[in-house]
Amino acid sequence: MAKYITRMGDGYTVELTESEIRADMEAGVADAVERGEIPALSEEEKDALFEIITMKGSMVGVERGREIVTTSDAGGFKLGFDANIAVDRVVNTQVHEKGWGSDSVDFGHLDYCYKAVKSVMHAEAAQMQLALYNTVIPLLYGGMPNLGFYTKPDGPVDNWAELLPLGKLQEAWAAQEEAVEHAVRDIVYVADGMYEVGADGMNFDTCGASGDADLLAALKAVEIIRKKHPDLGVEMGMAGEFVLGMHGKLEYNGVRLAGLYPHDQVKLAQKAGATIFGAVVNTNTSESLPWNLARVCTFLKACTEVAEIPVHANVGMGVCAVPMTGNAPIDAVSRIDKALVEIAHVDGL
Repeated sequence: MAKYITRMGDGYTVELTESEIRADMEAGVADAVERGEIPALSEEEKDALFEIITMKGSMVGVERGREIVTTSDAGGFKLGFDANIAVDRVVNTQVHEKGWGSDSVDFGHLDYCYKAVKSVMHAEAAQMQLALYNTVIPLLYGGMPNLGFYTKPDGPVDNWAELLPLGKLQEAWAAQEEAVEHAVRDIVYVADGMYEVGADGMNFDTCGASGDADLLAALKAVEIIRKKHPDLGVEMGMAGEFVLGMHGKLEYNGVRLAGLYPHDQVKLAQKAGATIFGAVVNTNTSESLPWNLARVCTFLKACTEVAEIPVHANVGMGVCAVPMTGNAPIDAVSRIDKALVEIAHVDGL
């Protein structure tokens, strides 16, 4: 019986038979259907996914004419931070454009958090302006809402992660709500500064990382920024497939945030005014690539079907079926990208 080389969610190489691959795919689809209460992939889509997973070659590509654009998070310092190459962000941005042919670059601070950037915003704006002078592709200024940065001792509010185990629910709720207001002010302040120097857009990365209050801060900030600067694009990327209810009662536009999956998250993002939605589905390291990828395609097909703005799947380490490894294997990533384009119909990566 023929076996096909594929991967586990942690990047480990395995060999599976056709029946094992198809069984894992069915299980992945079923998990997404149950959790998200969304339609399953059709038999034709599952057959197409099986073909992608089992294609010969170390790397595969999309059909001609179905190429899509890319965005990034922290692209402005990837060479220095990830590859340990001593190069500043402006040169790094030029390498992305002129050397690698990137469609856009996210130019952010090493701390990558709007609270940290607030105190050095003018210096950051000057660097952003210099990068804009030396490039043609769209440059977005990126950072995370990172609501946890607003907790004591470094921030002004009590730490709800410490209050909740003590049963101090009212205090924990109040702390999160106060942190939201601080974060919104900081994000809008930075966005105003970047708009003044000509930034093409803002990138909100890992929204919801601290739970539903973190997502609420991002949504409120997007709404304000888009009203003030209608021509400033905002990419809103999620932290995970499922919004954690650290608060549990917070709502945006009358919708409770806790428990939302990508197909519901995108509706609120576009309501707030986001121009790109960065969808995330978590990778299960204990399951195979066929299981993870079938699950991802099920979730993101439901997301793209209701989206009115472009959906850029987050294909970083440990999300959207990409193995949880520092350097993701190209055999896995290229198959994931192809499946997301041709089956889930994403608009970008």
